[in-house]
Amino acid sequence: MNAKPSAPLIAAAAILAVTIWGASPPMTKIAVTSFDPVLVALLRTVIGGIAAAPIVLFTRMEFPRDGVGIGLLLLASFCGYVGFPLLFSIGVAMTSAAHGALALAVLPLFTGLFAALVERRMPGRSWWLGTGLALAGELCLVSFRGADLADGATLAGDLVVLASATIASAGYVAGARLAQRGYSSWNTTFWGVVLAGLGLICALPFAGARQDWLAVTGAGWFAVLYLAIGVTIIGYVAWYWALGAGGISRIAVFQFLQMPVGLAVAIVFLGEALSLPLVVAAILILAGVYIAQRQ
Repeated sequence: MNAKPSAPLIAAAAILAVTIWGASPPMTKIAVTSFDPVLVALLRTVIGGIAAAPIVLFTRMEFPRDGVGIGLLLLASFCGYVGFPLLFSIGVAMTSAAHGALALAVLPLFTGLFAALVERRMPGRSWWLGTGLALAGELCLVSFRGADLADGATLAGDLVVLASATIASAGYVAGARLAQRGYSSWNTTFWGVVLAGLGLICALPFAGARQDWLAVTGAGWFAVLYLAIGVTIIGYVAWYWALGAGGISRIAVFQFLQMPVGLAVAIVFLGEALSLPLVVAAILILAGVYIAQRQ
């Protein structure tokens, strides 16, 4: 009989996942200082797909067998590994990493909205209250800038990151619909990145032709590999293992660490300013997401 994993080990896996994901905006910022944003998105998905392919083949991950399942998988793949990284890389190139982390924090709210639309139901009162608070935080983020301007934060960049969050949310809902049909989240994730990687690999030569490869730094390469392997593979493996071992209700709360991690990395390692509007926005967004997810 296999021993049940210890609670500290489960918590460590969850913290590892959210820490890896939380550092994604600052790492994307580092990547786009060396690479063209479009190339960052392509490399992120193609390298991730190459890394995921052996896992898919070795474990013989099941592929959906019906048209609806295949359509949902393709939608989840496009949203999660084509649309999201493309818009997110472009958005972060136009704004600060801290703003990118905050703008991305409302992703659970968009996911809840898309899920309600698909299921044709009205979200509960707590969702509306939480969404209102989070939107107030986003309004604070994009309206009151001050010291954030020195870090390159722009309204256009924030809006593009928000657009990337809406795309990712649609992909999450497609993945959730697959799960309701009995298709594993593991399979959706790994098949999704493999399919997207195969679809984008032909675009790499065209995007790479515009790149000044002599300007690429070691930090830039590390950031791209971090996004491709860390965020796409290691983060999901650790997260799904923690969810399975510790239970969704107990582990999901760790997601609230993701935004503070992103802010901390942006401030400590990129030297971005911690302004009062940024703090107020972070508090409002965190509180709003927490309240919205309590329903």
